[in-house]
Amino acid sequence: MAISVVWLKRDLRLSDHAPLLDAAQSGLPVLLVYCFEPILLDDPHYDERHWRFVGESLNDIQSRLPDGALYISAEGALETLENLRQTHGIAHLFSHQEVGLNNTFERDKAVQVWCDEQNVNWEETPVGAVIRGLTHRKTWDKHWQKVMRAPLADCDLSTISWVTASAETLPNRVEQYLQPTVESEHFQQGGEAAAWQTLNGFYEDRGKSYAYSLSSPTLSQTHCSRISPYLAWGNVSLRQVYQTVLKHWSVPGWRRSLVAFSSRLHWHCHFIQKFESESSMEFQPVNRGYLELPRITGDVAQQRLTAWKKGKTGFPMVDASMRCLQATGYLNFRMRAMLVSFLCHHLALDWRHGVQHLARVFLDFEPGIHYSQFQMQAGVTGINTIRIYNPVKQGEEKDPDGVFVKTWLPELAEVPVPLVHSPWLLSPMEQMLYAVNVGEDYPAPIVDLKQSYAEAQALLWRWRKLPDVQREAYRLLKRHVRPD
Repeated sequence: MAISVVWLKRDLRLSDHAPLLDAAQSGLPVLLVYCFEPILLDDPHYDERHWRFVGESLNDIQSRLPDGALYISAEGALETLENLRQTHGIAHLFSHQEVGLNNTFERDKAVQVWCDEQNVNWEETPVGAVIRGLTHRKTWDKHWQKVMRAPLADCDLSTISWVTASAETLPNRVEQYLQPTVESEHFQQGGEAAAWQTLNGFYEDRGKSYAYSLSSPTLSQTHCSRISPYLAWGNVSLRQVYQTVLKHWSVPGWRRSLVAFSSRLHWHCHFIQKFESESSMEFQPVNRGYLELPRITGDVAQQRLTAWKKGKTGFPMVDASMRCLQATGYLNFRMRAMLVSFLCHHLALDWRHGVQHLARVFLDFEPGIHYSQFQMQAGVTGINTIRIYNPVKQGEEKDPDGVFVKTWLPELAEVPVPLVHSPWLLSPMEQMLYAVNVGEDYPAPIVDLKQSYAEAQALLWRWRKLPDVQREAYRLLKRHVRPD
């Protein structure tokens, strides 16, 4: 008898999973399949931290299923599906649509050709409220609400006739991600159980101060939901999270935080929808009028980029943010925006030089959100507010006691606030007093902040007025913004 295959990608859970429910209702034996695809393992957007998180998620799934019901492959999707067709026969293939990078889109086109050739019925379920091929937003908000408030696509796992496929011998490159890991005090652990523990903790006490802690790089670590990696890898669905908000909506003292939280859940789908409708932004500015925007090149560009990646720019809030990301995979939204702004505005580098690096260090890397947000903060959309963040001001306002900077830049531990946010102002005597030699223990600034700000502001506002930019801005507004 042929089987139904549920192809897992960025939907690593067993609840509110429409493809799994459809497979269970197919009347055929069901096999879950996950592929550690070489095209993704070798992709520069990804890092070992992502595959560890995936491995933890798969182990969580496996713990709730009979042995062999989850088939893990180290081959590409096409090779894996063909092997299963030969050994078991595949009648139906079920999966979520993937709003991913171009390489996964090309892979999906090849899988569709294979399905057509092999008479395999492939049913894809939309992700969240994202509509494939959407060209306008006229009814999108109503659609979002309808999807988020719909019943969950749950099924009784005990009633499914599971296939027990023989385990594949995995290469060490992949096997390492499935081995039990020593829990890190910094990295969040993957899996559906961890996702719900995190979300429940948010409602128990952490989240009440959410609205007041968003912009603080220190407070956000505790009071933000911390659900983003679980959404990115599908340990929990956006609908599940949104419905928890509705359940807590009338709890006294929570309204302001829940309004702020729910708005960000709405933005989640909004930005992924932008990427779905305009996926070329992986390679070029979404506003083509910025294709020729002047940028620094050559050795100077490489030196600046290296300093930015390593957290050695000489600007404490920038460097602390980057080092925090490298060590934890997490950073609040305000500091992420500052990192992109600093790269593109103060360092005058092309946004494409930094987009893959931040993808690698963000544990919650989600292609649609990442590219949409990156270009918005880089100022190359022509429709969003231009924001040039001053890292010194951000430090003084969002880290007034210097806790965040001193945590990630211990070489500045003895420097008092507010000087810790501008250590280049320390006199030689003060540097001796506070045990830091600027230029040796901690880098001197790699750009003049006032000069870089003035140059970026003049360039961006001049460019925004160009006819090509304005024509593209009109096109983007028509496509991505709901009409009044």
